[in-house]
Amino acid sequence: MKHRIYSVSVASVYPHYVAKAEKKGRTKAEVDEIICWLTGHSRQSLDDQLAEKTNFEDFFAQAPQMNPSRSLITGVVCGVRVEDIQETTMREIRYLDKLIDELAKGKVMEKILRK
Repeated sequence: MKHRIYSVSVASVYPHYVAKAEKKGRTKAEVDEIICWLTGHSRQSLDDQLAEKTNFEDFFAQAPQMNPSRSLITGVVCGVRVEDIQETTMREIRYLDKLIDELAKGKVMEKILRK
């Protein structure tokens, strides 16, 4: 059975990512940069995906180019170590959650984007 989050539209969660970042003095542009870094989307294709209300499963399955450096993302999200998540789509979702958490915690973009 698939997790409920797979069928949720990225557009419905996106404002929460932005709000979480902005509450900590970060910007929507930084949230977009993180999502584009992770998925290979351009700003325009990201906007298109949000407008189309693409669900999380399709968003990651159809991503232009998942960033190979995302395997460097480690740590705990929702009590689970992201590097231990076996299910691919769930791991991608948690990678994104972890990056947004790091942004909200004030990490510099260079570190968040594993440069």
